[in-house]
Amino acid sequence: MKANQTLLIKNATVATLGANNRVLLRHAVLCTGDKITDVGPDEKFAGQYDKVIDARGRVLMPGLVNAHMHFYSTLVCGLGKAAPSCNFTEVLENLWWRLDKKLLLQDCYYSALIPLVGAVRRGCTTIIDHHASPFAARGSLAMIAKAVKETGLRACLCYELSDRDGNKVAEDGIEENVEFIKYCRQQRDPQLAALFGLHAAFTIGDRTMEKAARAGHEMETGFHIHCAEAASDQEFSVKNHGMRVVERLHKFGILGPKTIAAHCVHVDAREMDILAQTQTAVVHNPQSNLNNAVGIADVVGMVKKGILVGLGTDAMTVNMLEELRVALWAQHLRQNNPGAGFGEVLSTLPFNNPQIAARCFNMPLGELREGFAADMIIVDYLPATPFDAGNFLGHLAFGIAQADVDTTIAGGRVLMEHRQLKLDIDLEEMARRSQALATSLWERF
Repeated sequence: MKANQTLLIKNATVATLGANNRVLLRHAVLCTGDKITDVGPDEKFAGQYDKVIDARGRVLMPGLVNAHMHFYSTLVCGLGKAAPSCNFTEVLENLWWRLDKKLLLQDCYYSALIPLVGAVRRGCTTIIDHHASPFAARGSLAMIAKAVKETGLRACLCYELSDRDGNKVAEDGIEENVEFIKYCRQQRDPQLAALFGLHAAFTIGDRTMEKAARAGHEMETGFHIHCAEAASDQEFSVKNHGMRVVERLHKFGILGPKTIAAHCVHVDAREMDILAQTQTAVVHNPQSNLNNAVGIADVVGMVKKGILVGLGTDAMTVNMLEELRVALWAQHLRQNNPGAGFGEVLSTLPFNNPQIAARCFNMPLGELREGFAADMIIVDYLPATPFDAGNFLGHLAFGIAQADVDTTIAGGRVLMEHRQLKLDIDLEEMARRSQALATSLWERF
């Protein structure tokens, strides 16, 4: 939306979220350009505005954030060529590391475009992605950024550095990260941000880790890495480096308030202390962890230690509310207690994820308040029971999560209104082109 254009969403049940969450009946939110400029009772807004959306009493809340995603896995849907896998290492070797080697730059573009459109439908306005295409690394983040721009969402991108495909590919990974970080800083585009991507510690030798750490520190950026996802990651680290995964990352200066450590299923109490002390964000991905049978992260334990724990999907879905519900059931099982983890788990999506994203984008996100980004969704939810800030999390998990997203707005731009996409994208052509690319990819696979 242009800098001086106005958008008013009226007649809403506004859930502001943020540090002082409020639920406000019959309220309106005014946006000017890409920022929220006012929130108040409906009767306050009697003027003329460029566009007005009537929420019809439905819930208006900040757009959702996915804190760990892999766009590149999109074209694997329906692929039946991978050998059966009995453990996490075999999952990587039989499927993902075979797939990423065959990706071309055009595959990267459509692999991003499709889930980005899906994210609009599901009310997810910000995504933190982790990309891999080792033999098409250079220029891959620009292709993904092109898809991000076309859909109007925000995305923080990085390239997955690894030693598993040799020195040349590792050098490409470092250069791709560095160049995209520079690009984002030069452009200052509020839709795009960057981190320095690392695959996982067990695929990165000390020499490459040191080079990556040096490059990241010189650019004063954070890192995005898979951390202790499976027990095998810890076993490898202890055997080959004489220390646990988090300890090794800490040794190289990888951890910190700008860094995301994804998964952390197999971290111990000492590692949790290090994560807390360094203010590193941890992102929990329950559906992926359950699917790969690697375990369930101790979210309750990490929150008690003071770690900022967010929620991601690891490409299992773009539906963050689905992921949130699975996270709650999984934590009940992890703690062997159906009453455990309610606040710790349900806070990850509405409260913690925006904090993690704000670190990446260096802008206020995740609250309907003056000065914050105009990222909002209307959910087709009319509460059938009392609804206020005190029971918001209960409504989120057991009501809002089961309702459809009606309208999605990012940066003040209406991307979907009353379930109708407002994107300049030919969905049928997108599907046709993607199918053709997937057919070719599967043949190469």
